[in-house]
Amino acid sequence: MPTVHLRLTGSADDARALINTISSLEGVDSAEEIADLMPHLDDDDSSSAGLPDDMGPGFHAIEVETSNDTVAQRVRELAEAVARDAGAALEIVDEL
Repeated sequence: MPTVHLRLTGSADDARALINTISSLEGVDSAEEIADLMPHLDDDDSSSAGLPDDMGPGFHAIEVETSNDTVAQRVRELAEAVARDAGAALEIVDEL
């Protein structure tokens, strides 16, 4: 069962739209946002906390389990199109 890992930089609405669109594909067993295990060095008492540069779009780690490699490739293509349309940044972590 191929798994596709995506990183989306965009709003929560962008992430939900991406997950919902991918979930509708035939051959997708699951698509869900997973916990972000990457430490972000945001310090609440930092002198730069709350500045406009700190208030960008959110980061979303998404995992998609598919039934075969063909569906996994379709997920990658669809994710790129959805992110492009939303104006969000997308990274495909495990590109073939």
